[in-house]
Amino acid sequence: MLRLLAFTHLTVLCFRADAQAPGTADHSQWRHYGGASDSAQYSTLGQVNRSNVTKLQVAWRYSTDDNNRYSFNPLIVDRTAYVMAQNNSIVALDAATGQQIWIHSTDSKTRLITNRGINYWQSADGSDRRLLFSVDNFLQSIDARTGKLITSFGTDGKVDLRQGLGRDPDSLVLVQSLTPGRIFEDLIILGSATNQEYESGPGDIRAYDVRTGKQAWIFHTIPHPGEFGYDTWPKDAWKTVGGANAWSELTVDEKRAIVYIPVGSPKYNFYGANRKGADLFGDCLLALDARTGKRLWHFQMVHHDIWDYDPATAPKLVTVRHNGQTVDAVAQVTKQGFVFVFNRVTGEPLWPIEERPVPRSDMPGEQTWPTQPFPTQPPPFARQKFTADDLSPYIADPAERARFRDELLSARNEGLFTPPGTRNTVQMPGNNGGANWSGAAADPTNGTLYVVSKDLPAMLKLELEKNVTALPQGTPEQQGRGIYEAKCQICHHGDLKGQPPAVPSLVNIGSRLTAPQVHNVIAHGQGLMPAVPGLSQADTDRLTAYLMHTERAANIPPTDHPKDAPAPSSPETARYRSGFGFMITSTGLSPIKPPWTSLTAYDLNEGTIKWKIPLGEVPELAEKGITDTGAHFPKVGPVVTAGGLIFTGTRDRKVRALDSSTGAVLWETQVEAALEGMPAVYSVDGREYIVFCAAAQPATDLLGTPGHPATQGKSQKGAYVAFALPR
Repeated sequence: MLRLLAFTHLTVLCFRADAQAPGTADHSQWRHYGGASDSAQYSTLGQVNRSNVTKLQVAWRYSTDDNNRYSFNPLIVDRTAYVMAQNNSIVALDAATGQQIWIHSTDSKTRLITNRGINYWQSADGSDRRLLFSVDNFLQSIDARTGKLITSFGTDGKVDLRQGLGRDPDSLVLVQSLTPGRIFEDLIILGSATNQEYESGPGDIRAYDVRTGKQAWIFHTIPHPGEFGYDTWPKDAWKTVGGANAWSELTVDEKRAIVYIPVGSPKYNFYGANRKGADLFGDCLLALDARTGKRLWHFQMVHHDIWDYDPATAPKLVTVRHNGQTVDAVAQVTKQGFVFVFNRVTGEPLWPIEERPVPRSDMPGEQTWPTQPFPTQPPPFARQKFTADDLSPYIADPAERARFRDELLSARNEGLFTPPGTRNTVQMPGNNGGANWSGAAADPTNGTLYVVSKDLPAMLKLELEKNVTALPQGTPEQQGRGIYEAKCQICHHGDLKGQPPAVPSLVNIGSRLTAPQVHNVIAHGQGLMPAVPGLSQADTDRLTAYLMHTERAANIPPTDHPKDAPAPSSPETARYRSGFGFMITSTGLSPIKPPWTSLTAYDLNEGTIKWKIPLGEVPELAEKGITDTGAHFPKVGPVVTAGGLIFTGTRDRKVRALDSSTGAVLWETQVEAALEGMPAVYSVDGREYIVFCAAAQPATDLLGTPGHPATQGKSQKGAYVAFALPR
């Protein structure tokens, strides 16, 4: 039974893995997010190579002309580059000079937009060319040549993504993802970002016709009655439980018409008494027929996830030599630090995956799954434990060091799958650790996989939700403080200082954001922060008032502070919450000894590690001669080229070229701001360019994460920076 829940193998008679060539993805251009539909983050261009990379120079710059945070992966079609800048607008540039061609304002009311990339499609004869992206939960289409809205798409140019999910659309605050979908033939296939709350919508996978916007198919990730996996949930869970959504990157094997989807965790993230069972298709690698949405096979990497261990990185398509045979494979990396590798047609793992016993939960009503899958090969790329012996030598304050040591010694700490409870629980590499979006690349020609990972331990602790139905009497600011204590304090703390860089400080937020901006983040969420759940318009106004003027609510009688919610009638209706629990020192760094970020190269032919290096540095430490620490809090993606190079940026404001065979840094330079996401590699008139989006440093973004402690609070405009060899 356990084996069946983890893996389902379907015989697919129309495919033969040993008879098919690799997918037909074009790696010589950059027309898709990540370069191509196979998500390889690979380029066949080799004009820039190991021998001449030190000669790279800036070919052009284009300022974002605002202080927004961008992690956008540019698209390049022929001579045109498409980027995001100027208040979340889509901008067309001359790809050889960076000169602006046109600009399309997205008119976002909530600043909710697919800001990591967009999708490009063209008809067979090239007469119809479109860019597709989502804004404020609406899928839109514009003409790629003019930037004009295509009004024949959907209703007046828009498709409401909240429709068709089996819920009241008005109740769904968040549906769209910040990550683009995948184009296959005349379809755009989309996942979703359903936020982190009990009230989340279901994470159904959907495909839409790129010409009309009409839905072509839907796959229910929380199965409906009669569908496979329905019995792994409580009865009718699809009506109430949310999540199991693909908020990150999708991958398509174009030749076989298979879309591979890393499905995220069900909600709520850290407590699952309301969803007893294995919870298919949460935390699965899911293979669907790209034309119909029919399930071909799946593998569940976490059963009944209560750790927020959703796979965040695109599955990578590679061809390897395994047991003397050529195998077209798909590799999935995870937050836990695992690499799962499967035959991409049958779903059979290339190396055994063992179901091993894991600790049980002590929470009332919680039923953790008794085992979890562990791949026997390849070895993990991240550290999977954190004890007092692993504390960083760079915690200078003895009292702070002693506090971390005491917390670790007193916490429940039994490995990767230690269940959260009402006492502190250690999580390593953490719910924001391991591999994240854009964090892996593959050389499809030789079966090499490159993984960027971070070690960011977390300390989880569940608390019963506070009751906001009986607010203190008094001013809106005083009532807003009660709402803050009930809904926000668990992450941002009673002093509003949060846990920078992961959870930003809200102290004096009124000096950085306007009241409408604060109101908007509360209502709709932004970045890591979900929308604050269960608030009326009046409550949102009160919370905004408090955050803008905390000094007006300094004194509230203790009897008027919010209390725990009434005892639930059953564990299934209890609402426990935990902050993400990122463990951060007073200097803004991780308390575990470095490296905090690593780049690992795997030989997937043998299932072994070829090399591993720290990636990036912390400038304050590097100035003292302390190197090889890795950058802190990265979400960056490598790109591999046929020139034997790996290009990547880091949050220390540097871009680098590394030798793909050794990991040695061959070239580096500093750019305008910190970097997230991945660069794009392309050629115009025979000249190779590498363009980076250096715009991750936030200025007035409430949910931004600084590149490193020294940059906190500094206003800094970003730019797209393209490098090339001298003419």
